[in-house]
Amino acid sequence: MVQDVDDKYKERLEELRRDLGDLMSSVPELSRFAQYVYIAEEKKFLDIKTKELISLAIAVAIRCEDCILWHLDAAIKAGARKEEIMDALKVAVAMAGSPALVYAVKAYKAMTSFL
Repeated sequence: MVQDVDDKYKERLEELRRDLGDLMSSVPELSRFAQYVYIAEEKKFLDIKTKELISLAIAVAIRCEDCILWHLDAAIKAGARKEEIMDALKVAVAMAGSPALVYAVKAYKAMTSFL
């Protein structure tokens, strides 16, 4: 049962990557936005891990499930530890209130699948 849940999050992330690639191929103008995202997420004054934790907190606050998976995965790959992720989730809930709390639960469940 737990493995099924773990696989669900990972499969959704892979599906999202494929779908985004298909969309970018079909609508080349959107690749300009993707280029901006890459520029914004590059290490400059903040390291990648910090930027991904910020992005994760924002994803929770705006209730974007796929964004949560995307930035959770990126934060973990950038070296974020469970405690750092939990801190980011707390900030999201503090800033966005009860709706963010529900999405923090979704992020927490996904995190347990990735870690």
